[in-house]
Parts: sequence; C-alpha cells; structure tokens
Amino acid sequence: MVPGYHEVRELGAGGSGRVVLATYASTGAYVAIKYLNAAMRDDPWFVARFREEARVMVELRDPNVVRLYEYYEDVLEAAIVMELVDGVALRRILSEHGSTSPEAALVVLKGSLTGLASAHSAGIAHRDYKPENVLVQADGTSKLADFGIAARIREPGTPAGTPPYMAPEQWAGEPAGAAGDVYAATCVFFECLTGRRPYGADHPAALMRLHRTAPIPLEAVPGSVRALVARGMAKDPADRPPTARAFVADLEVAALSAYGPEWEQRGRRHLAELATLLALTFPLARPAPRVSTSVARSMVGRMGGIRRPRLGPRVVAGAAVITVAVTVGLVAANREPDRLAADTIFTPAPRSPGSGDPPAPPGRTSHGRTSPGKDAGSPPPEPVATPGPSRRAVTGRTVPSSASTGRPSAPGSPGPVRP
Repeated sequence: MVPGYHEVRELGAGGSGRVVLATYASTGAYVAIKYLNAAMRDDPWFVARFREEARVMVELRDPNVVRLYEYYEDVLEAAIVMELVDGVALRRILSEHGSTSPEAALVVLKGSLTGLASAHSAGIAHRDYKPENVLVQADGTSKLADFGIAARIREPGTPAGTPPYMAPEQWAGEPAGAAGDVYAATCVFFECLTGRRPYGADHPAALMRLHRTAPIPLEAVPGSVRALVARGMAKDPADRPPTARAFVADLEVAALSAYGPEWEQRGRRHLAELATLLALTFPLARPAPRVSTSVARSMVGRMGGIRRPRLGPRVVAGAAVITVAVTVGLVAANREPDRLAADTIFTPAPRSPGSGDPPAPPGRTSHGRTSPGKDAGSPPPEPVATPGPSRRAVTGRTVPSSASTGRPSAPGSPGPVRP
C-alpha cells in the first residue's frame, strides 16, 4: 500500500498490473493507484526508464492527458498514483456500440493528438496508444493514459506495442516514438469510424505483413476524412504529419470543411451520450438495481448528492433502461484505466553500447523526502492522480517536497465524493 492513501476497492487488472480506487488521506481527494506487475517492477531497466519519464510526466499539465502524481517503490512493490477519471475506456464504447459518428471520431483523434503533442514536446512518447488507453468522460471529453507503461519488458527480439495498432517501423524493430504514436492514433480513428480495425488477422506475423505492405483500406472510411487516414497511416514515417500538433491543424481544416463550424460540439455531445449509456461502469457510479447489459462486469460505488443530468433525446431510452443518475460535472475516471489488451507485446529497454547498471533512483536518501527538482505546482481543483517521480528505496522513501508535491488537493466545490 502506498503511504498516505486509503484504498477503497480494486477497479480492475490488466497486463501491466492492477488498479485500485483510493483517497489521499490529507484531503479525501480520489485517485487511482496502479500497482505494476512483477515482470515490470523486477526489470531494473524498465523501472529506471519509467522513473525518469515520471520526472517529466509529473510536470506535464495537459487536459487531454491523465496526470501522474507520484511514483512509489519499495522492496515489495512499485506503484504510480494517477488522476482518477470517472468515465469509461474508449474500448468499452466501441465494444458496446461498434462505431461512432465521424464528428465524434474526430473529437477523439483531436484530443489524443493534442495530448500526444504535449508529451512529445516534453520528450515522452506513448508507445502503446490504443482504445483501452483513451478514457472518455461524461461530458464527452477524453484523456490519454498509460504513457510508456507497456513498452519495456525483457523479451528480446520482440517489438513494443499492441499489434493491431503498431506502425510499420515498430515491426521492423525500430524504437517506438512520436511517428508511431501518430500512426496508432490514426488506426484508432479508423476503428471509431468503421467499427473495425484497419487490418484483421489473428496472428502477429500476419498483422506485421499487413501493416508493413498492405494498402490502407481507405474505401471503408468517409471520403471527407480519407486524406487524414492516408497521411496518418502512411507506411513511411517521413510521409506522416511531422508532428502530432501539425496533424491537429490538418484535422481541424478537414473537419471544418466537411462538417461545419459546430462539428466539435456535435462530436463531443455524441461521445457524452455513448459514455452515459455505460455510466454504471464509472468508478464513482451510484449502485442501481440489476440490469441487463452487454458489459461483462460493473464495479460501482456510492455517490452522494447527485442530481440527474439533462439528457438529449437519443439518450432518454438508454437512460430509462440504465436508471442511473450521473452528474455532468463529475471528475472523469475509468473503471479499468490500466487495462492492457491481451495482444500487447512487451520489449526490453534499449541499452546503449557499453552501458552498465541502470541509472540510480533520483534523490535517494536514507530517510525522509526529497524534491524532484522543478516545482510541480499544485494540481487542478478536481481530484486527479498523476505519479510524481518519487521513490522509496530499501532504506527509505523520497517524494516531492511540500513545495513541489504533485499530490492531489481536495476540490474546492463540491468536495470529493466519498464512497
């Protein structure tokens, strides 16, 4: 258990570990804590790289990226404390509804590219972008989770990522980077538009051949966005947009031309409706009578003082079936924010020639706490969770100092919803 937090219940488990709902003891703010699995925490190269990336991610302030508050490590466990997003993974929406409207797909792509651009500017690539890592909130906005978690496990000779979304250069063994993130985001855009992945195959070798040599199935997507898909999924990284931010500019021009000035509002509204129909799977959902849905499991908690939202006409029927009250202004969170697809491939951390032991943990001390260096500032008013680059060594623990802590503060109004 990470000191300073009270665990409430487990939210889910996946390829990278298990996730629990918790509250920060000092403020009562909700967070999500991910405990990394044994393969990850026992790999010194993964831990060293992730620890260094946590130093950067704790400083990252982008509304499209799940914040990291704290990285904790001792002899038995390693964990990251993250922003709690009270929402649902895009994977669940696609599994339930098949596809989205073109405007909604564009909203997802724009939000993800914006978050990726911020991370890329800080020198961080996601390396495993997929629908499981895009969390959609009740208001239709989304956040990107799990930067770098799935990319470094010791299995020599295998590429990093999830095969249905891996760029051709990743299959060739090149390091996953910004261009690969753009490719993966476009693959997910394709899936939102069509309800299926760009290339269908059961075996990784077949997927490798398709991603590297098969034509992009542009005939399956609306003509208004084919140019976006063609650029984002170009086989040669040099033929893709030079940056995620440049791709956002292309997207906005295409969306405005095809769908008019209100495309983003319509797309966000559609995503909100689809997410609301799955509101029982939100981490902070109110318990309700048993209902029949296609969602395999629902993890629901208590939520007090909630008023019913105003739902659009397309949501009324679904809301009547679900009979769940949600607040449009809820802090966004996901029941299984870390869940990795079963087909995720892990790879070893790259070693530079002549490299020796992995880097030592930052700020190691025998006792007490140390600052990561730069002032992480105070988090936004809502309870979110972001791992700061803190570490507990065998003989002690280091965390950001009180002046630079990234730990969550209690929201101003309303206060955190208690389970």
